[in-house]
Amino acid sequence: EHDIPTVVMGCARDIVEHVGVPRFWWSDFPLGHSAGKPHDPGSQAAALAGALQLFTSSQRPTTTVESPQIWSDDDDWKQDFMNVENLSTTHIEKLRSAYEQARALKRKRDRGGTT
Repeated sequence: EHDIPTVVMGCARDIVEHVGVPRFWWSDFPLGHSAGKPHDPGSQAAALAGALQLFTSSQRPTTTVESPQIWSDDDDWKQDFMNVENLSTTHIEKLRSAYEQARALKRKRDRGGTT
């Protein structure tokens, strides 16, 4: 509407394409990792460079470009990543506790408290 060009970097291709964003850099990576592999500056720089290239290469609306990077040599991670069936009850409880602590901190900050 205001002629501000945008690029979305994401991993949830079905969702982002359904919304119809102007330019989409899609990484076939686990959710939350659309800007490259953790602790891998080369992967992150390549993801950013690819996304920025869309500003000059995109010729039509709702353009999707797939990142050439791969997460792993096999696709087993797609079945295992964040699959709660593979987590122990103890691990799930630790994750739940960490989540609840983060929410409590956010509520405290939102009310004007300090961290």
